[in-house]
Amino acid sequence: MSDTFKTAPGQARNVAAMTTTTRHSRHLGISIDRPAQEVYDYVSDPANVPGWAPGLARSLELVDGRWVGESPMGRVVVDFTPRNDFGVLDHDVTLPSGETVHNPMRVLTDGPGCEVVFTLRRRPWMSDEDFHRDAEAVTADLTALKRLMERA
Repeated sequence: MSDTFKTAPGQARNVAAMTTTTRHSRHLGISIDRPAQEVYDYVSDPANVPGWAPGLARSLELVDGRWVGESPMGRVVVDFTPRNDFGVLDHDVTLPSGETVHNPMRVLTDGPGCEVVFTLRRRPWMSDEDFHRDAEAVTADLTALKRLMERA
């Protein structure tokens, strides 16, 4: 097994050199028995967030072209990746502290259904307990999404 990987045609990077700058991430996924496009259409509409992701925002409204919400952490601003053909649902959340957290998220086709995958990144100051609690909140939101979509 090589310790390099391709980043672009003709380029390679040393994995060992890169791991020192990588933060700990956890990929949290859930299978949903609905077509990927249907799930993507629902999740990509910011107005639907409070219905399935109260861990992000209990309410969300468009204010001066930006989505602003009330979350368990206080008032947040959420910037969503534009709709796309790749199932990408990345979003940046600006916390009350001013810190912006990038949240990679995908809807992946899986036969007649799909899988929704959220990458939770551990922020430098987070304790193991904080990171675990964050993972539980994301898992609860994904479970709520599954219930909601499979009821439809």
